[in-house]
Amino acid sequence: MNNHLVLIRLPVLVFLICWLLLIPAVRPARQAFRRDPGHPQWHHGAFHDVQDGVRADVRRMLHTRAEVPFQVPLEVNVVLVGFNGDGGYRFSMDARKLEDFLKLSFPTHRPSCLETGEPIDIEHHIVYNAIPVGQPELISLEKAMKDAMVPAGSTRDSEYGKEVPLFEVEATAVEHIFQKLYSFIFDVESSSFSATEMDRPVPSAIFVVNFDKVRMDPRNKETDFDSLLYSKINGLTEEEMKGQEADYIYRYRYNGGGATQVWLSSGRFVVIDLSAGPCTYGKIETEEGSVSFKTLPRFSNLMFPRGKAFPSVSKINDVFMGQLGALISTTIEHVIAPDVRFESVDLTTRLLVPIIVLQNHNRYNLLKGHHNYTIDIQSIEQEVKKMVHTGQEVILIKGSHALHQHEKLAIAVSKAMRGHSLQETKKDGRFHVHTRTYLDGAILKEEMERSADVLAAGLLEVSDPALSSKFFLRQGWMSDSDSSQDSVIKHKPIWESYLPKSGKTKRKLEKKKQGNLFKTYGTRVVPVFVLSLADIDPNLLMEDESLVWTSKDVVIVLQHDNDKVPLSYVSETKKQQMDASTIQRHILAGLASAIGGLSAPYERASRVHARPVVNWLWAAGCHPFGPFANSSRLSLMLQDVALRSTIYARVDSALRKIRETSELVQSFTAEHLKTPLGEPVKGKKNKTVAELWIEKFYKKQTNLPEPIPHELVERLEQYLDKLEEQLVDLSSLLYDHRLEDAHQNSSDILQSAVFTEHYVERSLASEKEKLKCCSIKYSHPTQPSQAFVYGGILLAGFLVYSLVIFFSSPVH
Repeated sequence: MNNHLVLIRLPVLVFLICWLLLIPAVRPARQAFRRDPGHPQWHHGAFHDVQDGVRADVRRMLHTRAEVPFQVPLEVNVVLVGFNGDGGYRFSMDARKLEDFLKLSFPTHRPSCLETGEPIDIEHHIVYNAIPVGQPELISLEKAMKDAMVPAGSTRDSEYGKEVPLFEVEATAVEHIFQKLYSFIFDVESSSFSATEMDRPVPSAIFVVNFDKVRMDPRNKETDFDSLLYSKINGLTEEEMKGQEADYIYRYRYNGGGATQVWLSSGRFVVIDLSAGPCTYGKIETEEGSVSFKTLPRFSNLMFPRGKAFPSVSKINDVFMGQLGALISTTIEHVIAPDVRFESVDLTTRLLVPIIVLQNHNRYNLLKGHHNYTIDIQSIEQEVKKMVHTGQEVILIKGSHALHQHEKLAIAVSKAMRGHSLQETKKDGRFHVHTRTYLDGAILKEEMERSADVLAAGLLEVSDPALSSKFFLRQGWMSDSDSSQDSVIKHKPIWESYLPKSGKTKRKLEKKKQGNLFKTYGTRVVPVFVLSLADIDPNLLMEDESLVWTSKDVVIVLQHDNDKVPLSYVSETKKQQMDASTIQRHILAGLASAIGGLSAPYERASRVHARPVVNWLWAAGCHPFGPFANSSRLSLMLQDVALRSTIYARVDSALRKIRETSELVQSFTAEHLKTPLGEPVKGKKNKTVAELWIEKFYKKQTNLPEPIPHELVERLEQYLDKLEEQLVDLSSLLYDHRLEDAHQNSSDILQSAVFTEHYVERSLASEKEKLKCCSIKYSHPTQPSQAFVYGGILLAGFLVYSLVIFFSSPVH
């Protein structure tokens, strides 16, 4: 019986084993945002590919005086969401082809300075990475978007289209899911840290999104996103393709700002949603920079052009790739590597920001309480500290003064009131002209900067007397002294000891007013004047319809109690309004420009127009600039831009000094290189006169007179070789986002450039004196005894003359 059971069980066991071997292994479905083994890794190592080119450009710039900008590689990551045949219109795009197209069409970018309108000596060599996103992440994003949609009435689906339902999405509510995708792709657990705190490469990303609006339709409650995470998404028929717009529109608002379909996040990424919108916004009666229905590419226009046959797939891909490339280049120029507002070289170790409220009323206090109009000093201080490098001390102080107690400031406010005419179209279709009053910031600055230090020192004395002596040096009230030596900030710099001693001029002694005040060496003061005015024009603004005016050394902000000041800007069909009672973000915008050198994301310098031009596409998001933003924070991407701008300003200044030093040597050599041996200097045509002269004499031994000493040439060669290594290292540090090391490197480069410039000036001045054909020397007489002889003869003659006159008198 037992043998019979064994015989029966054996075939069953064999059958089960064969069945298990024949069935393919069932793998667990990949979950969204989970880094499984074999997940594609983000690689950051392109600097090795461009290092030789960077070194060659640096050598050419230093040794040939060529106008070659300093090359800095910049990595831009384009994340494609919904472009694997699983998004809207089931559109597919080859990521590798997109990379090649971007490298060919937009390989470099050179920022400019808005203050001067000239390009800076920094040029970005852009390295592109196109990263496709899988289906689980796409479905997770669509689910989060559907849950965040809120009905907001109706709007037109095109310029002359039909009315369709409108839904709005608060961008801050879905920002976390995009941040999750960012962390998943780049293996960054949290992007709340700065680049210096993370001590690793920090990627900048552009999310290009193509959602399926049919799946996301908030009116459809039957969509099962959980089953769509792993199941195959089928293609679409022609009828289904025509219905992909789903007869509704959704758009974003970041923190309640203007409606948009592109926005800057609080992290290091931007979002371009091609399924959202279309959105329209810009300035009324102005063509420049307005965003319209056709600004961003739309698949409905590509797939079904009006009056034309259905285009081929290859043509659609080519046209869309061109439009997307233009959009990415605009994003780089305005957000990732924008222009610099002020190119100021700040070498100080202390930064003092006094927020001085000047008010003509006693109705409320902007510095007390917890109201909407209250200025949050701590929040501003936190944001300012993110824009400066480690080691720079930041102190914010506050104070309130009555405007009538400062007569000059009150007069300046009155003088700064200006008016300009506006032409607006009313409902009757006619132009109506009216005059609008505004406050001119440039006139205010002239008067306010004279009293800025006095007000700031007084506030600091009240706040912390110990810090007062650290930031300011107060002269005795009854002491008068020389104007050149009593201020700490007037002390001679170290390199002044290397200057030639000749050519000194006597300084006139000027008496100063009693009780003068000076900033101590290493201190930068950026005052913020807040004009809180009452009983004025309720629509009063500053120039350019703003509440803030900024220069590189002062910020002026206007505040009054009107919370709905109409602007000449429009978002969709409504005019924008500005709340003049809350000025927190306007103070931050001014400080970001003055301290961080940040320009607004919608401004860019144009050498063709000889002025800044605007593009309102990136006017919304996590930044405090402009009428369409509503945030009192700076995104991490803009914080990195501010830190890099400081480094760029130092490098740009150092390179200019190096070129000036080279020009000095070249002009001196050309002046004294006429005929050192009685014959002209000859050689290869592709070399300068100075290089030929150096090859002819300094590489050979000669006893003839030489215009420039060997020591100077050797030091210059050693300096240029060292500088070449420093610049290549700096380019590598900036590519790797090691901003603190790059900051120290740029400081060393600027310091050595200044020392070298003064050393060359001193050496050339000394050699120029030696090469003069003749000189005038003043000396005392060599035979002083002859003076006594002539004096004795003169005295004897006078005595004889006196005796003759005396004895010839009739009396005698």
